[in-house]
Amino acid sequence: MTITTITDAVLAPKDYGSDQEVRWCPGCGDYAILKAVQKALAELGARRERTVFVSGIGCAARFPYYLSTYGFHTIHGRAPAIATGIKLANPELDVWVITGDGDGLSIGGNHMLHVLRRNVDLQIVLFNNEIYGLTKGQYSPTSRRGTQSPSTPQGSVEYPVSACAFALGAGARFVARAVDTQQAELVELLQRAHAHHGASFVEVFQNCVVFNDGVFDQFTAKDAAPDAQIHVEHGRPLMFGRNGDRGLRLKPGTLALEVVEVGDGGARPQDILVHDETNRALAQLLVALEPPEFPVALGVLYCNPAPSYDAEVYAQARAAGFGRQPADLDALLRREGTWVVEG
Repeated sequence: MTITTITDAVLAPKDYGSDQEVRWCPGCGDYAILKAVQKALAELGARRERTVFVSGIGCAARFPYYLSTYGFHTIHGRAPAIATGIKLANPELDVWVITGDGDGLSIGGNHMLHVLRRNVDLQIVLFNNEIYGLTKGQYSPTSRRGTQSPSTPQGSVEYPVSACAFALGAGARFVARAVDTQQAELVELLQRAHAHHGASFVEVFQNCVVFNDGVFDQFTAKDAAPDAQIHVEHGRPLMFGRNGDRGLRLKPGTLALEVVEVGDGGARPQDILVHDETNRALAQLLVALEPPEFPVALGVLYCNPAPSYDAEVYAQARAAGFGRQPADLDALLRREGTWVVEG
Protein backbone atom coordinates (compact mmCIF):
# COMPACT_ATOMS: atom_id res chain seq x y z
CA MET A 1 0.00 0.00 0.00
CA THR A 2 1.27 3.47 -0.88
CA ILE A 3 0.81 6.21 1.71
CA THR A 4 1.05 9.81 0.54
CA THR A 5 2.23 12.22 3.23
CA ILE A 6 1.21 15.84 2.86
CA THR A 7 4.01 18.12 4.03
CA ASP A 8 3.88 21.81 4.89
CA ALA A 9 5.60 22.56 1.57
CA VAL A 10 2.33 21.83 -0.26
CA LEU A 11 -0.20 23.26 2.19
CA ALA A 12 -2.90 25.58 0.94
CA PRO A 13 -3.94 28.74 2.79
CA LYS A 14 -6.96 26.96 4.32
CA ASP A 15 -4.65 24.36 5.84
CA TYR A 16 -3.25 27.03 8.16
CA GLY A 17 -6.71 27.64 9.61
CA SER A 18 -7.63 25.99 12.90
CA ASP A 19 -10.86 24.20 13.83
CA GLN A 20 -12.02 27.20 15.89
CA GLU A 21 -14.95 29.32 14.76
CA VAL A 22 -13.68 32.73 13.68
CA ARG A 23 -15.60 35.26 15.74
CA TRP A 24 -15.19 38.90 14.82
CA CYS A 25 -17.96 41.32 13.96
CA PRO A 26 -19.34 40.75 10.45
CA GLY A 27 -17.38 42.96 8.06
CA CYS A 28 -14.42 43.45 10.42
CA GLY A 29 -11.11 44.08 8.70
CA ASP A 30 -9.51 41.35 10.82
CA TYR A 31 -11.00 38.72 8.51
CA ALA A 32 -9.07 40.16 5.57
CA ILE A 33 -5.83 40.24 7.55
CA LEU A 34 -6.30 36.62 8.66
CA LYS A 35 -6.86 35.61 5.04
CA ALA A 36 -3.71 37.46 3.96
CA VAL A 37 -1.61 35.86 6.69
CA GLN A 38 -2.79 32.36 5.74
CA LYS A 39 -2.01 33.03 2.08
CA ALA A 40 1.43 34.41 2.97
CA LEU A 41 2.22 31.37 5.12
CA ALA A 42 1.19 29.03 2.32
CA GLU A 43 3.27 30.83 -0.27
CA LEU A 44 6.24 30.81 2.11
CA GLY A 45 5.80 27.08 2.73
CA ALA A 46 5.83 27.82 6.46
CA ARG A 47 6.21 24.80 8.72
CA ARG A 48 3.38 24.87 11.21
CA GLU A 49 5.35 23.14 13.96
CA ARG A 50 7.99 25.87 13.76
CA THR A 51 5.61 28.83 13.55
CA VAL A 52 4.36 30.73 16.60
CA PHE A 53 1.83 33.57 16.82
CA VAL A 54 1.89 35.69 19.98
CA SER A 55 -0.81 38.22 20.84
CA GLY A 56 -1.76 40.52 23.70
CA ILE A 57 -5.30 41.74 24.40
CA GLY A 58 -7.86 43.15 21.98
CA CYS A 59 -9.85 42.05 18.95
CA ALA A 60 -6.63 41.27 17.05
CA ALA A 61 -5.45 39.11 19.96
CA ARG A 62 -7.79 36.27 18.98
CA PHE A 63 -5.50 35.56 16.04
CA PRO A 64 -3.57 32.60 17.55
CA TYR A 65 -6.81 30.63 18.03
CA TYR A 66 -7.58 30.78 14.33
CA LEU A 67 -4.28 29.37 13.02
CA SER A 68 -3.10 25.76 13.12
CA THR A 69 0.32 26.76 14.43
CA TYR A 70 1.65 27.24 17.93
CA GLY A 71 0.34 30.33 19.67
CA PHE A 72 0.19 32.33 22.88
CA HIS A 73 -2.69 34.64 23.84
CA THR A 74 -0.82 36.65 26.46
CA ILE A 75 -1.51 39.74 28.57
CA HIS A 76 -2.17 43.34 27.63
CA GLY A 77 0.79 44.93 25.84
CA ARG A 78 3.30 42.23 26.76
CA ALA A 79 3.32 40.20 23.55
CA PRO A 80 6.71 41.65 22.41
CA ALA A 81 8.38 40.64 25.67
CA ILE A 82 6.97 37.10 25.57
CA ALA A 83 7.81 36.75 21.89
CA THR A 84 11.39 37.83 22.66
CA GLY A 85 11.63 35.07 25.25
CA ILE A 86 10.32 32.50 22.77
CA LYS A 87 12.81 33.57 20.10
CA LEU A 88 15.74 33.49 22.53
CA ALA A 89 14.71 30.10 23.92
CA ASN A 90 14.49 28.61 20.42
CA PRO A 91 15.85 30.79 17.59
CA GLU A 92 14.75 28.17 15.03
CA LEU A 93 11.14 29.20 15.59
CA ASP A 94 9.42 31.64 13.25
CA VAL A 95 7.72 34.09 15.64
CA TRP A 96 4.97 36.56 14.75
CA VAL A 97 3.53 39.24 17.06
CA ILE A 98 -0.08 40.27 16.49
CA THR A 99 -1.14 43.47 18.21
CA GLY A 100 -3.46 46.46 17.93
CA ASP A 101 -2.99 50.20 18.19
CA GLY A 102 -4.15 50.17 21.83
CA ASP A 103 -2.38 46.98 22.90
CA GLY A 104 0.87 47.83 21.12
CA LEU A 105 1.14 51.59 21.54
CA SER A 106 -0.53 52.32 24.87
CA ILE A 107 0.08 49.85 27.70
CA GLY A 108 2.50 47.98 25.42
CA GLY A 109 4.35 51.01 24.09
CA ASN A 110 7.41 50.47 26.27
CA HIS A 111 7.67 46.81 25.26
CA MET A 112 7.21 47.72 21.60
CA LEU A 113 9.95 50.35 21.81
CA HIS A 114 12.51 47.93 23.22
CA VAL A 115 11.74 44.99 20.93
CA LEU A 116 12.26 47.32 17.96
CA ARG A 117 15.47 48.96 19.18
CA ARG A 118 16.89 45.54 20.13
CA ASN A 119 16.04 44.28 16.64
CA VAL A 120 14.70 40.90 17.77
CA ASP A 121 13.97 38.67 14.78
CA LEU A 122 10.16 38.87 14.91
CA GLN A 123 7.40 39.81 12.46
CA ILE A 124 5.25 42.42 14.24
CA VAL A 125 1.87 43.14 12.65
CA LEU A 126 -0.02 46.06 14.21
CA PHE A 127 -3.73 46.38 13.36
CA ASN A 128 -4.64 50.07 13.45
CA ASN A 129 -8.34 50.95 13.56
CA GLU A 130 -7.82 54.11 15.66
CA ILE A 131 -10.14 52.86 18.42
CA TYR A 132 -10.42 50.35 21.27
CA GLY A 133 -12.82 47.87 19.69
CA LEU A 134 -12.90 45.03 22.22
CA THR A 135 -13.77 47.30 25.15
CA LYS A 136 -16.53 49.08 23.28
CA GLY A 137 -15.08 52.03 21.47
CA GLN A 138 -12.92 54.19 23.71
CA TYR A 139 -10.39 56.41 21.95
CA SER A 140 -6.92 54.92 21.45
CA PRO A 141 -3.37 56.33 21.08
CA THR A 142 -3.88 56.62 17.32
CA SER A 143 -7.33 58.28 17.49
CA ARG A 144 -7.44 61.71 15.89
CA ARG A 145 -8.10 64.93 17.73
CA GLY A 146 -11.82 65.44 18.03
CA THR A 147 -12.65 61.71 18.14
CA GLN A 148 -15.86 61.27 20.13
CA SER A 149 -16.02 58.08 22.15
CA PRO A 150 -17.36 56.82 25.51
CA SER A 151 -14.15 58.05 27.13
CA THR A 152 -14.03 61.34 25.16
CA PRO A 153 -17.71 62.31 24.70
CA GLN A 154 -16.78 65.90 23.82
CA GLY A 155 -13.95 64.87 21.51
CA SER A 156 -10.34 63.91 22.16
CA VAL A 157 -7.94 66.78 22.79
CA GLU A 158 -4.86 64.59 22.35
CA TYR A 159 -2.53 64.47 19.36
CA PRO A 160 -2.36 60.92 17.95
CA VAL A 161 0.63 58.62 17.75
CA SER A 162 1.84 57.73 14.26
CA ALA A 163 2.61 54.01 14.48
CA CYS A 164 5.28 54.03 11.78
CA ALA A 165 6.88 57.25 13.06
CA PHE A 166 7.05 55.58 16.48
CA ALA A 167 8.71 52.51 14.97
CA LEU A 168 11.28 54.60 13.11
CA GLY A 169 11.99 56.63 16.23
CA ALA A 170 12.51 53.43 18.21
CA GLY A 171 15.17 52.32 15.73
CA ALA A 172 13.20 49.76 13.71
CA ARG A 173 15.11 48.44 10.70
CA PHE A 174 12.00 47.42 8.71
CA VAL A 175 8.84 49.56 8.61
CA ALA A 176 5.91 49.03 6.23
CA ARG A 177 2.26 49.95 5.80
CA ALA A 178 -0.72 48.31 4.16
CA VAL A 179 -4.52 48.43 3.96
CA ASP A 180 -6.57 45.43 5.12
CA THR A 181 -8.61 45.10 1.91
CA GLN A 182 -5.66 45.35 -0.49
CA GLN A 183 -4.89 41.66 -0.37
CA ALA A 184 -2.15 41.37 -2.99
CA GLU A 185 -0.14 44.20 -1.50
CA LEU A 186 -0.65 42.97 2.07
CA VAL A 187 0.46 39.42 1.28
CA GLU A 188 3.57 40.75 -0.46
CA LEU A 189 4.42 42.97 2.52
CA LEU A 190 4.03 40.09 4.96
CA GLN A 191 6.41 38.03 2.85
CA ARG A 192 8.93 40.90 2.77
CA ALA A 193 8.63 41.23 6.55
CA HIS A 194 9.27 37.51 6.94
CA ALA A 195 12.36 37.65 4.72
CA HIS A 196 13.85 40.46 6.83
CA HIS A 197 16.22 39.25 9.57
CA GLY A 198 15.46 41.37 12.60
CA ALA A 199 12.36 43.15 13.86
CA SER A 200 9.85 43.76 11.06
CA PHE A 201 7.08 46.26 11.79
CA VAL A 202 3.99 46.24 9.57
CA GLU A 203 1.11 48.63 10.26
CA VAL A 204 -2.19 47.57 8.71
CA PHE A 205 -5.00 50.12 8.43
CA GLN A 206 -8.00 48.06 9.50
CA ASN A 207 -11.65 49.09 9.52
CA CYS A 208 -13.75 48.70 12.68
CA VAL A 209 -17.28 48.52 11.31
CA VAL A 210 -18.95 48.95 14.72
CA PHE A 211 -17.07 51.68 16.57
CA ASN A 212 -15.05 53.56 13.93
CA ASP A 213 -16.50 52.64 10.57
CA GLY A 214 -15.07 54.48 7.59
CA VAL A 215 -12.36 56.32 9.53
CA PHE A 216 -9.90 55.71 6.68
CA ASP A 217 -12.33 56.36 3.82
CA GLN A 218 -10.53 59.56 2.86
CA PHE A 219 -7.73 57.44 1.42
CA THR A 220 -9.12 53.88 1.20
CA ALA A 221 -12.49 54.46 -0.48
CA LYS A 222 -12.47 53.23 -4.07
CA ASP A 223 -13.08 56.66 -5.58
CA ALA A 224 -10.48 58.36 -3.37
CA ALA A 225 -7.65 55.81 -3.33
CA PRO A 226 -5.89 56.63 -6.64
CA ASP A 227 -5.26 60.24 -5.64
CA ALA A 228 -4.89 59.64 -1.90
CA GLN A 229 -2.44 56.71 -1.85
CA ILE A 230 1.12 56.32 -3.04
CA HIS A 231 2.53 52.80 -3.22
CA VAL A 232 6.25 53.12 -2.78
CA GLU A 233 8.75 50.73 -4.33
CA HIS A 234 12.52 50.77 -3.90
CA GLY A 235 14.26 52.34 -6.90
CA ARG A 236 11.04 53.66 -8.45
CA PRO A 237 9.95 57.32 -8.72
CA LEU A 238 7.44 58.44 -6.11
CA MET A 239 4.54 58.80 -8.55
CA PHE A 240 0.81 58.41 -7.95
CA GLY A 241 -2.57 59.66 -9.13
CA ARG A 242 -5.41 58.43 -11.27
CA ASN A 243 -3.33 59.01 -14.40
CA GLY A 244 0.04 58.41 -12.80
CA ASP A 245 1.01 62.01 -13.46
CA ARG A 246 1.52 63.31 -9.92
CA GLY A 247 4.71 62.97 -7.94
CA LEU A 248 6.63 63.94 -4.83
CA ARG A 249 9.69 66.12 -4.88
CA LEU A 250 11.67 68.14 -2.36
CA LYS A 251 10.34 71.68 -2.22
CA PRO A 252 13.16 73.89 -3.58
CA GLY A 253 15.38 75.23 -0.84
CA THR A 254 13.79 73.06 1.87
CA LEU A 255 13.79 69.53 3.28
CA ALA A 256 10.00 69.27 2.89
CA LEU A 257 8.05 67.26 0.33
CA GLU A 258 5.54 68.73 -2.08
CA VAL A 259 3.10 67.28 -4.61
CA VAL A 260 3.65 68.32 -8.22
CA GLU A 261 2.09 67.62 -11.60
CA VAL A 262 4.50 66.01 -14.07
CA GLY A 263 4.64 67.07 -17.71
CA ASP A 264 2.69 69.65 -19.73
CA GLY A 265 4.41 72.60 -18.17
CA GLY A 266 4.70 71.03 -14.74
CA ALA A 267 7.65 69.34 -13.05
CA ARG A 268 10.14 67.29 -15.07
CA PRO A 269 10.27 63.51 -14.48
CA GLN A 270 13.85 63.84 -13.21
CA ASP A 271 12.63 66.21 -10.47
CA ILE A 272 10.60 63.45 -8.83
CA LEU A 273 12.19 61.72 -5.86
CA VAL A 274 13.13 58.06 -6.28
CA HIS A 275 12.23 55.86 -3.35
CA ASP A 276 15.22 54.58 -1.40
CA GLU A 277 14.02 52.22 1.31
CA THR A 278 17.42 52.35 3.02
CA ASN A 279 17.05 56.09 3.65
CA ARG A 280 15.62 56.64 7.15
CA ALA A 281 15.22 60.41 6.66
CA LEU A 282 13.10 59.83 3.55
CA ALA A 283 11.00 57.25 5.42
CA GLN A 284 10.34 59.79 8.17
CA LEU A 285 9.12 62.28 5.57
CA LEU A 286 6.86 59.66 3.97
CA VAL A 287 5.19 58.52 7.21
CA ALA A 288 4.27 62.12 7.99
CA LEU A 289 2.24 62.58 4.79
CA GLU A 290 -1.49 62.93 5.38
CA PRO A 291 -4.50 63.68 3.17
CA PRO A 292 -5.95 65.81 1.78
CA GLU A 293 -2.74 67.70 0.97
CA PHE A 294 -0.64 64.56 0.52
CA PRO A 295 -1.21 60.90 -0.31
CA VAL A 296 -0.74 58.23 2.36
CA ALA A 297 2.45 56.26 1.74
CA LEU A 298 1.99 52.48 1.59
CA GLY A 299 4.51 49.68 1.07
CA VAL A 300 8.00 49.16 2.48
CA LEU A 301 8.92 52.60 3.76
CA TYR A 302 12.23 51.59 5.35
CA CYS A 303 14.40 48.49 5.17
CA ASN A 304 18.00 48.58 6.28
CA PRO A 305 19.00 45.26 7.89
CA ALA A 306 21.39 44.90 10.82
CA PRO A 307 22.39 41.86 12.92
CA SER A 308 19.43 40.69 15.01
CA TYR A 309 19.44 40.70 18.80
CA ASP A 310 18.92 36.96 19.12
CA ALA A 311 21.72 36.16 16.66
CA GLU A 312 24.16 38.39 18.57
CA VAL A 313 23.12 36.96 21.95
CA TYR A 314 23.85 33.43 20.73
CA ALA A 315 27.12 34.51 19.10
CA GLN A 316 28.20 36.11 22.36
CA ALA A 317 27.26 32.99 24.32
CA ARG A 318 29.21 30.75 21.95
CA ALA A 319 32.26 33.00 22.23
CA ALA A 320 32.04 32.74 26.01
CA GLY A 321 32.04 28.95 25.83
CA PHE A 322 28.35 28.39 26.50
CA GLY A 323 27.46 24.74 25.96
CA ARG A 324 31.02 23.39 25.84
CA GLN A 325 30.86 22.01 29.35
CA PRO A 326 27.86 20.32 30.99
CA ALA A 327 26.09 22.59 33.47
CA ASP A 328 26.79 21.90 37.16
CA LEU A 329 24.20 23.55 39.38
CA ASP A 330 25.91 22.42 42.60
CA ALA A 331 29.21 24.01 41.54
CA LEU A 332 27.36 27.22 40.67
CA LEU A 333 25.73 27.40 44.08
CA ARG A 334 28.98 26.68 45.95
CA ARG A 335 31.33 28.83 43.95
CA GLU A 336 33.38 31.61 45.51
CA GLY A 337 31.21 34.42 46.79
CA THR A 338 28.62 32.31 48.65
CA TRP A 339 28.21 32.29 52.39
CA VAL A 340 26.60 30.26 55.16
CA VAL A 341 24.04 31.75 57.55
CA GLU A 342 24.31 30.10 60.98
CA GLY A 343 21.40 30.32 63.39
